[in-house]
Amino acid sequence: MNKDLDSKQKRLLEILSNLGRTLVAYSGGVDSAYLAYIAHQAVGENMLAVIADSPSLARTHLQDATAFAEEQHIPLKVIQTAEMEKPDYARNDSSRCFHCKDELFQVMGEFAREHGFAAIAYGVNVDDQGDFRPGQRAAAQHQVAAPLLEAGLTKAEIRQLCHMAGLRVWDKPASACLSSRIEYGRPVTREALQAVEQGEDALRELGFRQFRVRHHGEIARIEIATDELPRALTAEMFQAFTRIFKALGFTYVTVDTEGFRSGSMNASRPGQRLVKLPGQSHFKIAPVGGIGNHRPIRRV
Repeated sequence: MNKDLDSKQKRLLEILSNLGRTLVAYSGGVDSAYLAYIAHQAVGENMLAVIADSPSLARTHLQDATAFAEEQHIPLKVIQTAEMEKPDYARNDSSRCFHCKDELFQVMGEFAREHGFAAIAYGVNVDDQGDFRPGQRAAAQHQVAAPLLEAGLTKAEIRQLCHMAGLRVWDKPASACLSSRIEYGRPVTREALQAVEQGEDALRELGFRQFRVRHHGEIARIEIATDELPRALTAEMFQAFTRIFKALGFTYVTVDTEGFRSGSMNASRPGQRLVKLPGQSHFKIAPVGGIGNHRPIRRV
């Protein structure tokens, strides 16, 4: 470990130790998994990882997150959240993530007060700054701590620390809730979430590793990582995709020739388009007509 990374990790341990009894918002992704792991290392039983279960959480993600916590002996609590019952969430505009995180942190706050926890922490990192992440606004309003960000850790550094600690999540592909697969302005329904989840389960069973099923009403748009695209763009796979997704209720089935792109749904936000700037590894969102005042997109 280089000196800079070692210094950041020590700073992180110090931050966590100073928080007192802490609830960690946990999803099973790389950031929250490492935060839960290192918080347990720092304060032992004075922390509790909390995962929110709702229709927008894929069953495979819940199972994997639960398994990881068990492997690392991290205390875990599964709570139920009701963001689906909120009209502001269900209408699926660009503030959807705010209403989701607002519900999460409200429920966690109530649990913390009832069980004597002093703080709530979540896994935002340095690379998330500037991205389109309304959930960060909810975290700020609920005074949720951001230890990874405060310690100055980037996504790559968090993956490196996971790898060094022998955590299997170190190379886990980025993911997000199922609602992020539904185009803006189309209501989030249980039926739509179920179609997306079953479609992604089918792609996983076909052996693909990084993908998204984008829900555009009658159209299923399948994004698959570019290094896996050659296998997807075959007559055999076309037949499989057609059979699977029409059985799920889609009228049209498409494979996106640009491959998997984090945040591609942001292109459907009014007055926005996706651009890729020199030296960038992911797409950015920019106003139609120019990129002079572009704003980074939310990575999903």
